[in-house]
Amino acid sequence: MDATTRFRELLARDEILPAMGGYDALSASLIEQAGGEVVYMSGSSVSTSTHAYPDVGLTTMTEMVTRARQMVNAVDVPVFCDADTGYGNPLNVIRTVEEYESAGVAGIHIEDQTFPKKCGHFDNKSVIPTEEMVQKIRAASDAKSDDDFVIIARTDARAVEGFDATVERSYAYLDAGADVLFFEAPTSEEELRKVGSEFGGEIPLIANMTEGGDTPLFTADEFEEMGFDVVLYPATGFKAAARAMRDVYREIAESGTQRGVMDELVTWQGRNDITGLEAMIELEEKYSTE
Repeated sequence: MDATTRFRELLARDEILPAMGGYDALSASLIEQAGGEVVYMSGSSVSTSTHAYPDVGLTTMTEMVTRARQMVNAVDVPVFCDADTGYGNPLNVIRTVEEYESAGVAGIHIEDQTFPKKCGHFDNKSVIPTEEMVQKIRAASDAKSDDDFVIIARTDARAVEGFDATVERSYAYLDAGADVLFFEAPTSEEELRKVGSEFGGEIPLIANMTEGGDTPLFTADEFEEMGFDVVLYPATGFKAAARAMRDVYREIAESGTQRGVMDELVTWQGRNDITGLEAMIELEEKYSTE
């Protein structure tokens, strides 16, 4: 089954879909090994891991697609991706869809921020006019060669124009052909329930669980009860990895040895298990000439 078709099936089921965020082939593989049914490629985590800069729109489409292709090749489950603003006008959006499709991803989300964009939970964002975003969604829908490729409309207007105006924008995006709605950064349980009541059952809804962001943390079951279909954990894994690496590197720098942090590391065998060394050795033996 194609990844796009599988992703649509997961979106259509009654049970909510947890989507853990990765940023490279290893993190994608770890998500799959942990039981993840999909992998989400986090633009924030890709940006930070690529440049060590904050998520302020410095990563190019080419860099994002390269990572996406690497992640797709590392797993058997569908991968869907952050595509920022589509990297320009509707013509740029067309190329963005083509490139992500060629990388084998199951879908992308495009947002209505101005370019360069910022993390959806940063202050001082701005958004493009509704009609401009509508044209981007139309271009994205027209550009896809696979009918099952999923176009996700993300709106960041809540912090700029208020809740009610963002609901109006969302309806315009759905009319333009979006397959999924990503209503970014509601600020309370009340707002989340309003989003679920307004759109739940009409179109698949994504909730975003960014630790420290504007949206309070809820469980997947709670989001399901509120009417959502997917809950993202976009940068949780990256934050865990960053903290672990920082602490380990500091320990080595200060003590001159890793002995004090051995219990924080995967074992030699654990690393080999994660990376599939045994299967690689068997493959090597299969084609050995000796």
